[in-house]
Amino acid sequence: QLARIQTDSVVEMLRELYPELRFEIVAMSTTGDKILDTALSKIGEKSLFTKELENALERNEVDLVVHSLKDLPTSLPPGFTIGAVCKRENPLDAVVFHPKNCGKTLSLLPEKSVIGTSSLRRAAQLKKKFPQLEFRDIRGNLNTRLKKLDEKEDFSAIILAAAGLKRMGWENRIGQLLSPEDCLYAVGQGALAVEVRAKDQEILNMVSALHDADTVLCCIAERAFMKRLEGGCSVPVAVNTMLKDGQLYLTGAVYSLDGSDSLKETMQTSVNYPQQNEDGPNDDVQHVGITAKNVPARAQEAAESLGVELASLLLSKGAKHILSVARQLNDA
Repeated sequence: QLARIQTDSVVEMLRELYPELRFEIVAMSTTGDKILDTALSKIGEKSLFTKELENALERNEVDLVVHSLKDLPTSLPPGFTIGAVCKRENPLDAVVFHPKNCGKTLSLLPEKSVIGTSSLRRAAQLKKKFPQLEFRDIRGNLNTRLKKLDEKEDFSAIILAAAGLKRMGWENRIGQLLSPEDCLYAVGQGALAVEVRAKDQEILNMVSALHDADTVLCCIAERAFMKRLEGGCSVPVAVNTMLKDGQLYLTGAVYSLDGSDSLKETMQTSVNYPQQNEDGPNDDVQHVGITAKNVPARAQEAAESLGVELASLLLSKGAKHILSVARQLNDA
């Protein structure tokens, strides 16, 4: 349902821009949608939710695919690109409480209360902050997870992305928004991406009108950070970005699975560059899988460098060790 709402919202924007075109929506399910009894972090990387869709794109059965950006790997298969990153919804994580805990916050829950989350990143940060609580895996789409929460007594609360709840019209279920001090969010969280064939100029030009420049720059920095760390679903990597007065601020962190070991740093760079007419072959330069023709190229380069430099700083302080231990423990 959420995937459908997200797709509909992108198609709606395109219809407004191109009233003369007809858009047809093709619904598909993916391997990731079907394997619901295993933790996400145990069943390989993110292509789980994208492979089938990309196959359809490759066979020209569809022309564009709408994803949550956080589901897309930092390196896309050859021949594909993210042709649009739409304006980001609130990227923070949200706590949804069991009806009997209505009005509480995580710190007010009784000791040993069980919190559901399928994310290693959320669990690692919150275990450290709320050692009195227990964290357990919960899978399924948003409807399924909310149903599990409400109808059973297994969980006192579950953690979800605020963006998904808002898009579903369930904002009233948010009992607590987790600030970046409590929980840094996932790379790309809250942003929608439109994936297209990299060589399809017509479609690329069409969807590029949907790019939100600020979101593009924040997400390029975040994805470059993740890529340099070689992070993914199976390790706890988290970020927080802010763009203010032409300065892009990126906070990035890595955690051990129990949150006891962590590294966190913040860096900034200027992204205050004018858009130049860069005709010619430079048009389609990808930055961590994103092609953004209408965002200044130098600003995109600066954002990507920021992510790489921040990751390199964490690696120089021992991030590789934290992540490889996390990966081994998770695999075990």
